[in-house]
Amino acid sequence: MAGAYDDRDGYIWMDGTLVPWRDAKVHILTHAMHYASSVFEGERCYSGKIFKSREHSARLIESGRLLDMEIPYSVDQIEEAKYSMLKANGWTDAYVRAVAWRGAGEDMGVSASRNPVRLAVAGWEWGAYYGDAKWQGAKLDIAKWKRPSPETIPTAAKAAGLYMICTMSKHAAEAKGCSDALFMDYRGYVAEATGANVFFVKDGVVHTPLADAFLNGITRQTVIGMLKDMGLEVVERHIMPEELASFSECWLTGTAAEVTPVGQIGEYHFQVGDLTRKVSDSYEKLVRA
Repeated sequence: MAGAYDDRDGYIWMDGTLVPWRDAKVHILTHAMHYASSVFEGERCYSGKIFKSREHSARLIESGRLLDMEIPYSVDQIEEAKYSMLKANGWTDAYVRAVAWRGAGEDMGVSASRNPVRLAVAGWEWGAYYGDAKWQGAKLDIAKWKRPSPETIPTAAKAAGLYMICTMSKHAAEAKGCSDALFMDYRGYVAEATGANVFFVKDGVVHTPLADAFLNGITRQTVIGMLKDMGLEVVERHIMPEELASFSECWLTGTAAEVTPVGQIGEYHFQVGDLTRKVSDSYEKLVRA
C-alpha cells in the first residue's frame, strides 16, 4: 500500500461500520480538530495476532477517561473492531491505529460535553519505523522542548495534543539528518524520544528513565519484563543528561519502533552491542510467538 493516507483502497472501521477508505471523513467543526480532544493507540499485528491487543484497548479507554471523554465501547467491542478491519483489508501483518475523539455536535468551544465521542480503527502495512536504523543504530537530536509536569497535563494518557512538541522536535531532528529527538523532562532529566521510550546499558546493568512524567509504554513494560526474565538488572531511575557519556549501549522501544538500536544522541555515541541485538532478537521472537 502506498500513496497519500486519504487516498487508498481498503476499509476503515468507524462508529460500528466498515467504511470504504476514501469515505472515512469528519466535519471541519469536529471538536478534536480545534481543541485536541483525541486519544489513540498504535499497535502491530504479527501473523494475524495483534501484540498486547487487549492492553492497548484498555489503555485507549483509560486515556479517554483521563481526558473526561468516556469512550462508548468496551474492550471486547474495540477488539472486534480491530480484527474486523484487518479481515476486511486482508492483512495478517499490519500497523493498527485506533483513535477516539470528540466529534461535531451542539458545542463548539472549549466545553464539549454535549458532543458525541466517536471511534475509528484504521491500519496499514508498515515496515521498520526508523528504516535502516533498525540495524545500524539511529541518530538522535536533543529536543529543545521538554516533557511537561504531570501537574499540567495527563501524562498517563496517550493523547493527541501531547504530541505537538513531538512533531516539531522530529522535524527539527530530521532537518539535521537525525532519525528522532530525545526529550528531557521539566526537571532536566532524560525522558523519552518523540514516540518511543529509551534504555541504556552500563557495566551489564540496564538503566531506563523513571516513567513519572511521560507515558509508561506497553513495549517498555514488555522489554523490562524480558530483561528481568533474562536475569538482567533493570534500574528505573532519574537520569541526568551528562550521564549519557557513561553508557555503552542504547535502544528505543515502542510499538512502531519495536526495539531499535541507537548509535548517537547529540554528541554522545553508543555501540550497537551484543545486549542490544539480543533484546531486539528476543522481542522479535516474542511478538511472533
